[in-house]
Amino acid sequence: MSEPDVTTPIRVFLVDDQQMVRAGFRMLVESQDDMVVVGEAGDGGEALERLAVTAADVVLMDVRMPRLDGVEATRRLLAESGAPRVIVLTTFDLDEHAFAAIRAGASAFLLKDAAPPELLGAIRLVVGGDAVVAPSTTRRLLDHFAALPDPAVTAVSDGRLDLLTEREVEVLTLIARGRTNTEIAADLVVAETTVKTHVGRILAKTGSRDRVQLVVLGYESGLVAP
Repeated sequence: MSEPDVTTPIRVFLVDDQQMVRAGFRMLVESQDDMVVVGEAGDGGEALERLAVTAADVVLMDVRMPRLDGVEATRRLLAESGAPRVIVLTTFDLDEHAFAAIRAGASAFLLKDAAPPELLGAIRLVVGGDAVVAPSTTRRLLDHFAALPDPAVTAVSDGRLDLLTEREVEVLTLIARGRTNTEIAADLVVAETTVKTHVGRILAKTGSRDRVQLVVLGYESGLVAP
């Protein structure tokens, strides 16, 4: 997905089976000068239909919905080129469905009762694509995820690591540990611009959408452990 112009509002699409919840998110998003709600849906199936004809930058995706849940909707949506970023929203901390959605390619996980600044900040961060959205719930989710490895996925992840240089593996390991570019630069005694270059190459070589997916890759491949 190409980066939106800085003068163009972030286009947000809402997916939740509760109309009141969607209304609340709409009011919050549209209170921001740099955001606009471009559409909404009551389940995953409807979301896929509407997003096929609606341009969006970020989707706020509920995970527990009738007809088609948020996990499968996320998987199908992100299988298409130019797909928007997905932020998974759930009522339950460490929800297995949210965990599965992260694995399916979602860029962030938040509880529905997250403070408004946290949700709005997550939307801005995932659009930027170069920052890990890591509230405490996301950290715990990824730790839980790491404790339940999928052998098939791990094999794929190991193959991806073979494409990386030794220094890129070092950078990936630090990313998976939640380190920022500034912290990685200090750890490796290199310029921050050099770290950004490494991160870009790692994303391209592994086919990862963003840093959250690099964190998942680090766990799946065994580079880091919970």
